[in-house]
Amino acid sequence: MTETLAVQLKGVVQKRSNFQLGPIDLAIPKGYITAIVGPNGSGKSSTFRLLLDLVKADEGTIEMLGQEVGSSPDVELNKKIGYLPEESWMHEEKMKATEKAEFQRFWYDKWDVNRYQELLRLLEVDPNQVLGKMSKGSRRKFEFALALAHGPELLLLDEPSSGLDPLAWKTMIDVLHRYMDRGDRTILMTSHIVEEVKRLADYIVFMSQGHVLGMYEKDELFSSWFVYFVSGERISAALAAKMPGQCGVEQAGGTTYRITTNQAAAAEQWCLEQGLELVSSQAMELDEIMAALLMQDRLNARSN
Repeated sequence: MTETLAVQLKGVVQKRSNFQLGPIDLAIPKGYITAIVGPNGSGKSSTFRLLLDLVKADEGTIEMLGQEVGSSPDVELNKKIGYLPEESWMHEEKMKATEKAEFQRFWYDKWDVNRYQELLRLLEVDPNQVLGKMSKGSRRKFEFALALAHGPELLLLDEPSSGLDPLAWKTMIDVLHRYMDRGDRTILMTSHIVEEVKRLADYIVFMSQGHVLGMYEKDELFSSWFVYFVSGERISAALAAKMPGQCGVEQAGGTTYRITTNQAAAAEQWCLEQGLELVSSQAMELDEIMAALLMQDRLNARSN
C-alpha cells in the first residue's frame, strides 16, 4: 500500500439477499478529511463496517494504515483507529458513561485522560449519567469524546453531527480542525449535512446504490460544477448538448438554454468560440451536484 494512503479498497464486494455493495475501488489519502455522501441506503455505513472488520467482504481486499484488514489479529491496528458509529450500541444502555470510559481506556495504550476530560468539559457532558438515559445529543457528544481520547491516526465518523444542537455542532467542528493540525492524521466521515461537508472535507466521495460515483477534491469540485444560461441566434438543444462537461440541458424560454456542466472553464471557453452569450452563471451546491451525478448514474444504468 502506498504510504500516502490511509485506506484502500480494491474490488470490494459484499453480497446480501436484498443489496449488493460494490465492486468498490477507493483510495483515501493520509492527512486529509474525506467525506462520503449519498442517499440513505447507498452503502456508507456498510463500508465502515467492512473497514472495521465487523462484517466480511465476499470479494476484494481492504487495507488501513498499511495493514490488510482481517488478514491477522487487528488489535494493534484497532489501537490506531477511532470510531463513532451512527447508532449507539443497545447492549450498553444500562452502563454509566464512566464505566464505558474505563472499559475503553483498558484497550488503548495512548489513552489520554486529560484530553478526555477536556473534551467532556468542552462538550458539556456529565459522565456520571447512565448511557440509556442520556439525550441523543449528550450520548453523541460522549461517544465523540471517547473516539478522540486516544489520539487515533485514523478517525471514522458516521454522521458525527446527528442529534447535535448548533452550538455543539460548532464545537465539534472546532475540535476536529484542531485534531487535524498535526498534519499526519486522517478523517473518513459520512454526512448528509451540506454545510458540514463544506466546512470540513478536503475530498468528497459520492455513493449510490452500493457503488462509488466518483471522488473529487472539494475546491476543484465546486469550481467545476456550474449552471449556465446560454443564449444566441444559433443555439439549439443539439448544440447545447455539445458543451464540454454537459450534464443536463433544458430550454429556458426563447433562445435561452439552461445547461449544467462539470467543466466550467472549458464550457465558458466553448461559449466564446461558438459566439454564444453567457446570460448568467451559478455555482452548484453539493446536493445539486449529487442529484446531477445520480441522474447520470441512472441514465448510464438504463443505457447498459
